[in-house]
Amino acid sequence: MPLLAAAFILTACAGFLGPREVELPLYKLQQSLDRHFPLNNRYLALLDIDVSHPRLALQPHSNRVLTTMDATIAPPFMKNAWKGRFAISGGLQFDPARNAIVLTDPHMENIELEGVDARVSRQVSKLGGLLAEEILNGVPLYTLQPNDLQYAGIRRIPGNIVVRQNSLVITLEPVK
Repeated sequence: MPLLAAAFILTACAGFLGPREVELPLYKLQQSLDRHFPLNNRYLALLDIDVSHPRLALQPHSNRVLTTMDATIAPPFMKNAWKGRFAISGGLQFDPARNAIVLTDPHMENIELEGVDARVSRQVSKLGGLLAEEILNGVPLYTLQPNDLQYAGIRRIPGNIVVRQNSLVITLEPVK
């Protein structure tokens, strides 16, 4: 019986010492993203770009997130602005300086502009990578709290980040 009790205690301790997972539901990520919008920016000294109403979707198959947002582009040489939508995907990584999970490697997936001919739309699409970088690169989706990084007296750091259908799961590894 003492051997069984010792095995139970060791198993319990291993749970404290091993990795721990934190699950972040989509609605919390959406709330965090909402705090960074609307964005108003002059781009390449040529275009005034306003983006608003970000809508976050998780892409488990690629372990990325997709943000669709409303956009207004106002070239200074035109009196009417172009309205439409951007869809930008991004990867995720931990930024230790901010203790945050941030968007990285943004990629413009789609640009839809209403009432714009195909030639102009293609030209704006060519700027898509630069626009995506400007809009979302490094935007924090979640800031880890001190109690996330300290558990049972053991300091932890984020390791693997997995995108699921309705949440992100961050594995917190003990610091060795």
